[in-house]
Amino acid sequence: MPRLMPELPPVVAQALAFTAGAAVLWLIIAFQLFVNVDPLSVHRTDAVIMLGGASSERLPVAQRVQQELGAPVLVLSHTDTPGNKVADETCNAAQFPNSTLVCFQPGEYDTRGEAEAIGKLVKLNGWKSITVVTSSYHVTRAGRLMEQCTTADVQMVPSHPDFSPAQWLRRFVIETGGLIDVSLRPECS
Repeated sequence: MPRLMPELPPVVAQALAFTAGAAVLWLIIAFQLFVNVDPLSVHRTDAVIMLGGASSERLPVAQRVQQELGAPVLVLSHTDTPGNKVADETCNAAQFPNSTLVCFQPGEYDTRGEAEAIGKLVKLNGWKSITVVTSSYHVTRAGRLMEQCTTADVQMVPSHPDFSPAQWLRRFVIETGGLIDVSLRPECS
């Protein structure tokens, strides 16, 4: 029977096998870092903070966590961006000053800017502990940034996006790069 593919040189076959193995290993690690991130337990903190973006997914989780934990303050990132519409509408409709709701605009509309702003809010309000709500793919990187910018105890709670496999793969690539970045270039140091 004739071969459909020519036989590969051993070095090429080994390189392909190594690359395939490395890709599978990365996918397993990425799944653990960006999907399988639910905390074992969650305790009451001084504030529940929702990071900006995907607010239609994140805000209901933040509100539920605040209610379940009896946290006195809900903090929302207010960015006036399309992905943050639900949180922005909540902030725009609220009456201030408000002892149970804080809305802040980060200096930079990214997680680094939010982490810096949250560090200042924690210090200003004397909070000793915070719960940060963000999408599951974002928990690892955002948690590292929060811990770089505050001395408060930080617990991360994920919301879970409804992504296709292609969208998850895209997030895996983006978040892997972001995690490397925050490890090499810490914020608030």
